[in-house]
Amino acid sequence: MAVTSEDVRHVATLARLGIDEARTASLVAELNTILGHMEVLSKVDTSRLDPVVGIGAAGALEADHGPSVALTRDLTKIAPAIRDGFLLVPRLATHETAEES
Repeated sequence: MAVTSEDVRHVATLARLGIDEARTASLVAELNTILGHMEVLSKVDTSRLDPVVGIGAAGALEADHGPSVALTRDLTKIAPAIRDGFLLVPRLATHETAEES
């Protein structure tokens, strides 16, 4: 099974993404490469391996056996500052401009 340009355009339309023709060709090549790798992996004989535990319908999560924790807390005890019910946090240094420094 190979991905076509029409497939990529269809999915892009469903996702409401604007993709130009050059990017469409690139995505077709990338997706077909991934499918090629999956085809190689599907040929690996795993019949002698034990099944992976925790995967499937039962899921990987275990039952929670710990004490319940109240989800409502006084925000003033956990936040440095609050305004109108919102937590105020300091601006990240990576988002400062040269004139702010």
